[in-house]
Amino acid sequence: MPASSSGPRALPPRRLRGLPPRRVLGHRVPLAETLAARLLGLALLKRGRAGPGLLIPRCRSIHTVGMRFALDLVFLDRHGAVVEHRRDVPPFRLARCPGAASVLELVPPR
Repeated sequence: MPASSSGPRALPPRRLRGLPPRRVLGHRVPLAETLAARLLGLALLKRGRAGPGLLIPRCRSIHTVGMRFALDLVFLDRHGAVVEHRRDVPPFRLARCPGAASVLELVPPR
């Protein structure tokens, strides 16, 4: 029996498939190392298909254009320490943190 598109055994969205996982701040998330993953991130995905989040390296600003839900954003320095944490950033916003080296996009709990 095939898994449903939002079930726990469903395949991740194509842009996130094959990305190496990273454990960051207790979350196991894919590392956005492809152009599609970096540009689209979690945009256009339903909450259930987005997974726990996404780590975007070499990044200090993101957009939430096309998001269907709010995100928690954790800006990290080059050592992985938290520089800034923004909760429930709504869709269609820009967020930046000049001291960041990467951004952890997290799907907040409901």
